[in-house]
Amino acid sequence: METASSSQPSASDTTVTPDRPAAPRRPADATQMPRQGAHLGPGGVHYCVWAPSAEQVGVAIKLPGPSEERVVREVALHRQGDGFFAGHDAPGRAGDLYWLRLDQGECLPDPVSRYQPEGVDGPSMVVDPRAFGWTDRAWRRPDLRDLVIYELHLGTFTPEGTFRGAIAKLAHIRALGATAIEIMPIAEFPGDRNWGYDGAMLYAPEHIYGPPDDLRALVDAAHAAGLAVILDVVYNHFGPRGNRLHQFAPHFFDAQRLTPWGDSVHFDGPSAPQVRAFFRQNLAYWMEEFHVDGFRLDATHAIYDDSHPHILRELRDEAHARGGFVIAEDERREEMLLSAEGFHLDGAWADDFHHAVEVALIGERSIFHHLFGGRAEELAEALRRGWIGHAPTSKGARLRPRQFVTCVSNHDQVGNRPWGERLNHLADPAAYRAACALLCLAPQTPMLFMGQEWGASTPFTYFTNHEEELGREVDSGRRKDLEQFPPHAREIAARGLPEPQAAATWEMSRLRWEEIAEEPHAALLRLHREALRWRAETPFGRVGSFREFTAEALPGEVVALRAASPGRGDWLVLCRLRADAPPGTLRLAAHALTAPPAGRRWRMAWSSEAAAFGGRRAGPEEIDALSVRFEGPDLVLLRAE
Repeated sequence: METASSSQPSASDTTVTPDRPAAPRRPADATQMPRQGAHLGPGGVHYCVWAPSAEQVGVAIKLPGPSEERVVREVALHRQGDGFFAGHDAPGRAGDLYWLRLDQGECLPDPVSRYQPEGVDGPSMVVDPRAFGWTDRAWRRPDLRDLVIYELHLGTFTPEGTFRGAIAKLAHIRALGATAIEIMPIAEFPGDRNWGYDGAMLYAPEHIYGPPDDLRALVDAAHAAGLAVILDVVYNHFGPRGNRLHQFAPHFFDAQRLTPWGDSVHFDGPSAPQVRAFFRQNLAYWMEEFHVDGFRLDATHAIYDDSHPHILRELRDEAHARGGFVIAEDERREEMLLSAEGFHLDGAWADDFHHAVEVALIGERSIFHHLFGGRAEELAEALRRGWIGHAPTSKGARLRPRQFVTCVSNHDQVGNRPWGERLNHLADPAAYRAACALLCLAPQTPMLFMGQEWGASTPFTYFTNHEEELGREVDSGRRKDLEQFPPHAREIAARGLPEPQAAATWEMSRLRWEEIAEEPHAALLRLHREALRWRAETPFGRVGSFREFTAEALPGEVVALRAASPGRGDWLVLCRLRADAPPGTLRLAAHALTAPPAGRRWRMAWSSEAAAFGGRRAGPEEIDALSVRFEGPDLVLLRAE
């Protein structure tokens, strides 16, 4: 989500929608709708568009160049029923630029354009998806249990800020221990820089990042490197400019149920089958034509649908039919997101872990401090339940740790600070090391945000490139959103706010890759690599249910996490995050969870405070099997021998 308000907590865990009469069961024909857009075949180009309010629809094929008048030929589309128009252009070929005309009116880009080489206001281009030479036939998607996600924003991830530029960094991500990249939204947006949540054309890869085949090359290279590709998609709203669907199909949107970013999509309205097909086919398109492995669905709590089955269930089914998976971002923290009786999604962002960690590390500087205390009890509960305050029912007990995606940083939590400070900019270094290590070792699915692994010095700010008036409105709205929270209001009063429209705000967010060879960045990178290696070698990364591990809070603000398996042994994690806790000794035999197995003893295998990571420990210590000394924030990994 793209604004400060989109990621902040509310007093309620659920999103309340207006009372509405029960919708009738949706006709089961959404997948039978014609494929829209321009499709290249052996006999030319076939065009199809949904324009239920139009009397006439035509295609104007133009020559390259800025002038709309340089039209080569026009093709009339014929009414097909259900509001669809279709036609064939025999001389058509890949690379043709074209406009659509409704009732002889203005030239409009195709809402299902596969490429917008001149941006949201330019003509659409015919694309041949078969021209790319894929090399990933042997690729097999990782099991969900094996996901370690690396979230990135293409425009600031590399100096080039392109699909091709990102390819050079895939080896780094794989060597880190990640098994998937999650790409922030790439649907065509207005302007030259954006987080991606202002998408206007959901089928067109953003032209600033490169042509469609460059995206295919990135996915192909990711698979060759052993990385799955997760695409962040926004199905709850469209951006404030560049979306023409209102002109083609007024029933596409529901002005009665607003999202924080504009009209919602009318998934259960009078044209529900056509609207639903637009999104179901979009998900299938990314998988079939770009080999995307899975999806992160933005703000699913703002997807309103009173029909049955819910559109989220149908999207999940579309992905599963092609071997993919779906992860939701949702504020509701409800079992129905993940349970078989509900939407049965494969995973959900679980922000409680992040909030508890952030408050533990930076206290009242966090906007979450009024909801979280940053105590060991909260962290332990987030680990053993997924959501704090969530008491699993008999159905909920079937939820699995890997369905909960956790982080210590993501684009929202970093970018929605006034100046985009990363957690490592604000926290005690030892506490940050321990928090990152706990994230990597916990049984939930870990997600790292680009640059986290080396403690990047660069912020990740909120940036846009709208027209001047819209830009001022966005800037004003963001300022109001941020000032609702006292920590942000104080910072804005002291430092001001970076201008989202300024190119400098975007430029300051570019990662500086030279840092990975410099200390202390290199030490933190070593910590992440080793922590993820231990995850793969210990039972923590193979846990199948919440019953297979234990997490408890112990005296001294220590969180204990224990798991065992026949092939991997018995392991214990002890973690303390709070830098304000006094030094202390934890007596292991005093607690059932930390007592060593009968006839065996604990040996320290690893610590986040090792000197190699910038800490105080010379190396794994010989312990007396009775106690562990904490001088400050630390994570120690113990093995029973």
